[in-house]
Amino acid sequence: MFDKTGLRGLKGALLVAAITSVCSSSFLLFGYDQGVMSGVVISDYWLAEMGRPSTVMTSTITALYDVGAVFGAIIAALTVERMGRKGGLMVGAALIIIGSALMGSCVERVQMIVGRIITGLGIGFLTSVAPVYQSEICLPSQRGWHVSCQLTTMLFGLMLAYWINYAFYFQPGQIQWRFPLLFQAIFAIYVLIVTPFLPDTPRWLMLHDSSPERGVMVLAKLRDKPEDDLDVQKEKSDIMTAINIEAEEEGPWKSLFTDGGCAANKRFFLALGIQFMQQTSGINIVSYYAPTLFTESLGMSQERALFVGCFLQVWYILASLLTWYMIDAVGRRRLFISMAIGMGVVLICEAITVAIGTQQSGIAAVFFVFAFEACFTWGWMATVWVYPAEILPLKIRSKGAALAAAADFLGNFIVVEITPPALENIGYKTYIIFAVFNLVAAIIVYCFYPETAYLNLESVDLLFLPDDDRDQDIESKQKFYHKAIQWNVVPRARMAVNEAKAKKKAGLAETMGDIERSDVKHDGELNHVEFKG
Repeated sequence: MFDKTGLRGLKGALLVAAITSVCSSSFLLFGYDQGVMSGVVISDYWLAEMGRPSTVMTSTITALYDVGAVFGAIIAALTVERMGRKGGLMVGAALIIIGSALMGSCVERVQMIVGRIITGLGIGFLTSVAPVYQSEICLPSQRGWHVSCQLTTMLFGLMLAYWINYAFYFQPGQIQWRFPLLFQAIFAIYVLIVTPFLPDTPRWLMLHDSSPERGVMVLAKLRDKPEDDLDVQKEKSDIMTAINIEAEEEGPWKSLFTDGGCAANKRFFLALGIQFMQQTSGINIVSYYAPTLFTESLGMSQERALFVGCFLQVWYILASLLTWYMIDAVGRRRLFISMAIGMGVVLICEAITVAIGTQQSGIAAVFFVFAFEACFTWGWMATVWVYPAEILPLKIRSKGAALAAAADFLGNFIVVEITPPALENIGYKTYIIFAVFNLVAAIIVYCFYPETAYLNLESVDLLFLPDDDRDQDIESKQKFYHKAIQWNVVPRARMAVNEAKAKKKAGLAETMGDIERSDVKHDGELNHVEFKG
């Protein structure tokens, strides 16, 4: 049924789709776990089983999942490079099955906490590995689109959790909260069953095998071309060149904090920063606590809050579909900046409407929650998860991406832990704090984050190599002060992306010209035959 390079018979788009399905299922689990506790923590049956915990204890039980995810991502950083991308996914899926079983069968608070932490460990593994796995098997023009598919699947998991919570809200007894917690194991079982039959990535195989043969076989299958095809051989050459350059660097862990000739340390800090800033946007005020937000800030009943929360997640998915196009067409950097500003403005409006506190302002506040989720999914959902895998050099990619995911979950933990007490004590001012965070994030991205769209992973490496002549050319073009505050890699990346776009257009024009010339030749032959007749 399968060989050393994965499933027999699967190649090209079908093989990429199979790998995308397990990566997307990994993020579906991530989304489901983010949403499922929103309904569980307001269930009277769960509250009774947990001994009626305080607001702080409830937020701690919810947030300990993120502590587990932080440690899961760190352990993944230590182990995944040896076990491979496939191995990391399988370990994560197994941990989630164990964690969901503990949570769904728990009879007291400690068991719930342990199950929540173990589930977090699994999510840490999955979210560290899946973006790297996906990025390393895709063409540059498809990378953003495929990771956007993953994140839309994550939102589907979030929506599914909300609708399951709403459906079981009307079921009396323990099933009201036990079934939603157990249900997620189904998707982890899928990952655990399918992943062994898939190949690891060409880059990982070429780095760890004694020869590049198996990596080239996988690469040819992914591109649906013969192994001796020029495109396959060029891609193989690019990967091997990057591997040889990075082989000269120091030890892998030390490489995270040293330049290594390619600004590896700076690129690592960029990866950490972008994922931590995702959480300072305030998205998990909505993801974890939307029903609580609607009941406490807007005065809805529990049933109405759950119902509105369900439609909020439907909107979340629909809005995310636009990201499939924008992430590559608009680019990561523009989306980061514009949507961070958008979220900041929306949160200020949210604070004003909540502070007013009338029925009409409450309706406006619900609208702004929907607007916030749209801005987030367009600018800071898929883009944040694809960016670390693109910006990091190959030798530290799995470790750096795992630690970046850990930074994401650390920020997640902080936000989830402080949100209920903040809403309880300072109310609408909570939104103003996160609005400021978003505006600061926009400035940081403008100054330090280069564009990576349209560039293959090896071309991104070239951006960080010293090039004095190129830097002098860039400096001569910096006509305005606001551009002079940018790190020189930012305009360098902009030039590289423009060149890549121009080459793509030129290649397309050349292809169309060949087709037209072929049509002309064909028409001429046809007319000649008709004339002879």
